[in-house]
Parts: sequence; C-alpha cells; structure tokens
Amino acid sequence: MSGSPVRIVIVGGVAGGASAAARARRCNERAEIVLLERDSDVSFGNCGMPYYIGGEIQSRSKLLVATADLLRRRFRIDVRTMSEALRIDRDQRSLQVLDHAQSAEYSLTWDRLILCPGARPLREKIPGAAADGVFTLRALADMDRIHAAINAQPPASVIVVGGGFIGLEMAEQLAKKGLRVQLVEAATHVLPLLDPEMSFPVAAALEQAGITVHCGKPLQQIEDTNGTVTGVTLVDGTRLAADMVILGIGVRPETGLAIAAGLELGPAGGIRTNQFQQTSDPHIYAAGDACEYPFGPTGTTALVNLAGPATRAGRLAGEHAATGKSAAAGDVYGTAIIRVFEQTAACTGISVRQAAEQGLAARSVTVLAASHAGYYPGATQVTLKVVYAPADGRILGAQAVGQDGIDKRIDVIATAMALGGTVRDLARLDLAYAPPFGSARDPIHQAAFTAMNELDGFGAMLDVDADLTGWQVVDVRTTAEIEKTPLTDCPAVIAIPVDELRDRIGELNPQLPTVVSCGVGIRAHTAQRILLQSGFTTVVNLTGGATLRRRAIPPQES
Repeated sequence: MSGSPVRIVIVGGVAGGASAAARARRCNERAEIVLLERDSDVSFGNCGMPYYIGGEIQSRSKLLVATADLLRRRFRIDVRTMSEALRIDRDQRSLQVLDHAQSAEYSLTWDRLILCPGARPLREKIPGAAADGVFTLRALADMDRIHAAINAQPPASVIVVGGGFIGLEMAEQLAKKGLRVQLVEAATHVLPLLDPEMSFPVAAALEQAGITVHCGKPLQQIEDTNGTVTGVTLVDGTRLAADMVILGIGVRPETGLAIAAGLELGPAGGIRTNQFQQTSDPHIYAAGDACEYPFGPTGTTALVNLAGPATRAGRLAGEHAATGKSAAAGDVYGTAIIRVFEQTAACTGISVRQAAEQGLAARSVTVLAASHAGYYPGATQVTLKVVYAPADGRILGAQAVGQDGIDKRIDVIATAMALGGTVRDLARLDLAYAPPFGSARDPIHQAAFTAMNELDGFGAMLDVDADLTGWQVVDVRTTAEIEKTPLTDCPAVIAIPVDELRDRIGELNPQLPTVVSCGVGIRAHTAQRILLQSGFTTVVNLTGGATLRRRAIPPQES
C-alpha cells in the first residue's frame, strides 16, 4: 500500500482485536490504527476469570494482557474504550460509533475494517434470567460482579447451569471457596464434547468434591421472589434452591453489525471469511468468536470459541489489512483442555458421533495406559481415544482424560492432524522417553498400534457401549478380577483366563461371533489373536474392556 497512510479501524479488543492492532502496527508504522472497545478493558485473559473468582489468581491486574495506555504508548494506537460500533456504511467506508462516556455519536471513516465483536452469552430465552443473583461470565465486568457478590455475602448455595468448559471451571472454583455447588447439564453427561465414557472421571471428580451433578435435565426456568433469584426448575419438575445462579450454557456470535452491512454468513451462523480473514467485502476482515474458521477434520467451516484461533486470526487480519498480503490461515481443530480438581480432560477434532452427523465414516480406539513408566513411582492412568478414517487411517480427532500428561498427548495428536497425519504416522513418532516422563511405548503409540491392528486385519474392535446380546462373550481375566469388577450389561459371560485359553479352547464354539474382554483390552487382544488363528471366524475385542464399559454403562443399582 502506498500514498496516504491507511486507516485501519478495529471493532473489539480482547484476543482477536488486540492481536490485529499490534500486528498491524508492527507491519506498518505509518498506518493510522483505531481500536474501538465498548467496555472499559481492551485486552484481558478471559480464560483466567474463573480462577480470579476462585482465588487462584489473586491480582485482577494479572488478567490485563494489554491496557489501553500500553497500546497507546508502545504502538501509537488510538484506543477508544466505552465506544460501541453501531452501523457500517460500506459505500462510504464509514462507521457510526456511540461514545458511551460522552453519550454522543460520531462517524469514523476507514480504509480497512476489522470486526472482532466476539460472542454474547446465551440467556435471553431463559425465563427468570433477569433476576438479581443470576450471572453470566464473558467480560471482566461480569467477573467483577460475581466476585463482589460472593465477597459481600457468600451465597448459601450456587447453581451452575452448563457442564461445558466455563461451567466446570466455575463449579470447581466455587467449590474450592467452600460454597455449596450444584451443576445442571442438559446433555446426558458433563463435557458434552467428549464421549460419555471419557467424561466419566470428570463427573466422578465433581461428585467426590461434593458437587451435586444433574445431567440429562435441561433448565426450564429460573425462580425468583421479588426479583431476587431463589433457585431453578428443571424440565422434569425438579426444583433446586439457590441464591446465586451462573449461566454457562454457550454463546452466540455477535453478527449484528455484519448482517446489517450485508456481509455473508457461513453455514454455522458466523461471519464468512477467506484464507486471509477477509469477509465478502475484501476491505472488511473478521476474526475471533464472531467468524467461522476452516475446520480441519471435516473440511467445512465451524464456530470455534477459543482464544488460540482468535489470536492467530487477529494477527493475520492485522497483517493483511496493513500490508495487503500475509500467509494463509491454517485449519482449526478445536483443541481444548480443562482441569477439574485432580482430573484433566482434553480433546481435538471430532468424535465418532460428530463424524456421523457430518456424514463421515469413522472408527475409534481407546487405550488405558500409565502416564509414565509403570515401574517409576507416581504413574497415573491415561485414557486416550483416537478417532480415525477407516479408509486411510487419517486422524479425525482425539480425547484424553487423566491426572498427568494429558496436554502433551492431545497436543502431539493435534500437531499430527494439522500435518495431515494418519494413525500410522502416530505409530512412527519418536517421542521423548525417560521413566519419570513417559514410556518406551507411549499411550499415543498404543492407540496407533491398536488402530493399525484393526486397519490391517489383526484385530477388529467393538465399541465399548455395544449391545452384547447374541455374542459369545469371553472374559479372559482371572476369577478374582471378574468377581470384583463384572462386565456390565452382559447377559452371559464365559470366563477363561487368557493363560488357560489354549488348553480350554474346546469350551468355545468357533462358529459363533465372539467378543473377548479383559480389564483394559491388552490381554483380550492376545486372546483375540489366539482364537483367530484357531479357526474362529469372527472375533472382536471390546474396546477398553471392563474398565471402560463400566464408565459407558455404569452398573445398575440393586
């Protein structure tokens, strides 16, 4: 770009907008950059807000990533807080702005416009959501209100609505402050992005911490007396008392400005952008929670409400707006992680259920393995599930849960996915190993080997929650193991320890379709190979064995 300095106007700060502003300045010292933020804080770590409320982060100032003064001083950016963009005039390349501090409107022209308005919490359709004592958590002002309310008079009971990332983080932090907490989730299990058996340890950690979990019972309405919250009613009629309710039921992209300006939306309802974050108007860019990203596992676009993609998209938009060129945006995989007390859960890509919804063929394998060498003290269990395409083994997603090493397993798999990797590529990875850190055969390798066994015909897997009616079910654990942890929801089991299988194989019918199971699937694979090479026609290994099945199908109380 040449001639007079380009004026770049950015709507919204936080991750996308602040990143766009800083990158634009670094790429173009002559550009005039104006950043509009309708709140008082420009760039802050919103992912840290629950931890400030809970006291793990003690100083509010630690959440301020870049203040308005810093952006003005270091980057010479014209930062205007309490300034809300009202309307876009694409023909005149102008923006109508409301200065809340002065209660005045004015027009601001632009050469390039970057939209980073974010998303707003869902609450408007919930009866009673306007009552005092009902909160959402999206901006620092929301955080301050919750923090002040708790410190002024700690509530006797809090209900957190929503068992996703924000809801679980809030439930954990409030419980750590000693508050009585109940969690309401509309889905059948917490962390709905994960499969039920993968989220089971998280639910167990919540209950062990004294949090009562209500799953599969959506919120019907919030109850109040004289405008002050008193509790909630669920769709089944259950009434729960509380004097504070925190809504964490999701967000909706802030697309009002874009729609009014005639910009195109994508299939998921976010602003459509190209590989350089340009909208259907090439002079207008979008980044952050309001826009859609290319979603790697499906080849479509998706809303991904995460800080990482927003920061990267903002950086790219700022560079392209300032210089007219940049690298192309990469695919997003929705890689996310959460700590809930002693458990950590993470995911990337899609699940088998999500693949089916997209019309994609998918298979999965799940392994339960030690976080590091089992003979070294302190090893804990990692449950790792990998989803892949049966045609070529391309990795479509992964989920992991446990106490240690969850982040590195998911990050490795997310990296492999970004490079177009397959389960065979995972099997070839040269990962760091020493007894305190991992195993010579990492859980990633174990999952890859299991998937390759299925792809190469060495051992088919059966989904952990499958109906076992009509199968010849062989449990190859010891008698003591079976008595302690029976295989749930199984009409009949033939118990033959794996070390006795070759000698007792005559007790089985080789013509019947056969399922083999053990504690986690390792001994069952050995049994599977024995049977397949002994004339049995159909033998499958129950994924994750009895341990994982008890998570997917808990034993019925007698």
